[in-house]
Amino acid sequence: MGAMTGRPVVIKLGGAALPHREAVLRDLTEAREAGFQPILVHGGGPVITEWLKRLGKQPTFVDGLRVTDVETLDVATMALAGKVNKELVATLNLAGTPAVGLAGADGGWIRARRITDPDLGFVGEVVSVDPTPALALISAGYLPVVAPIALGDEGLLNINADTVAGDIARAVGAALLIFLTDVPGVKDASGQVSGHLTAAQVKAMRDDGTIAGGMIPKVQACLRVVDGGARAVIADGADPGAIGLHVRGEAGNGTTITA
Repeated sequence: MGAMTGRPVVIKLGGAALPHREAVLRDLTEAREAGFQPILVHGGGPVITEWLKRLGKQPTFVDGLRVTDVETLDVATMALAGKVNKELVATLNLAGTPAVGLAGADGGWIRARRITDPDLGFVGEVVSVDPTPALALISAGYLPVVAPIALGDEGLLNINADTVAGDIARAVGAALLIFLTDVPGVKDASGQVSGHLTAAQVKAMRDDGTIAGGMIPKVQACLRVVDGGARAVIADGADPGAIGLHVRGEAGNGTTITA
């Protein structure tokens, strides 16, 4: 634990894990009080989908990425940088943890370019992460809460929250990256959760199709982080205490990935 204390810990809260956010935010508060420097990155896909349907618009996806036309970008920006972000910030502040929300576009700290697939529309891939704004907030005693809306060459872009969590973790030199999602971890070919995987094992499982769908961007982000010496964890967001166990280096539920 001592080697990690004082180093950033990036936690990605998936949209499907948002209903359990009170337990997650309580964990974050405890991690912060223990001397860690948490950065919370959140998704919000279910919220975007709900509001699109209210507008009579059917969401569509290509290889797990949301097709984002102009109207969908408006909804994504309002849902992610507005509703979801501010609700998380409010919950943290009311619990006594000073938190500040920021999107990737704020200060231009996360820059992106449009993915070349024309079918995807305003979906970006990260070009660069300048961690200065997030680190400035941490040094001032705040917990950054990050919405995955980045700055593109011509305006805002919707970016995959799993991917950007890994990019942020690399940029700040995080000791640990935790994905809190709606599954108990990475499952092997027999459907059992693997408690620990090496980068080589993850690559083999990805190549043979054992790891597929929405798990792909998560493990890709994990591989980029463990390459720099950090640990990565994919765990169930409904599991109380998941963050606390892993920041203390204790055996917890989920899958731990190391180099």
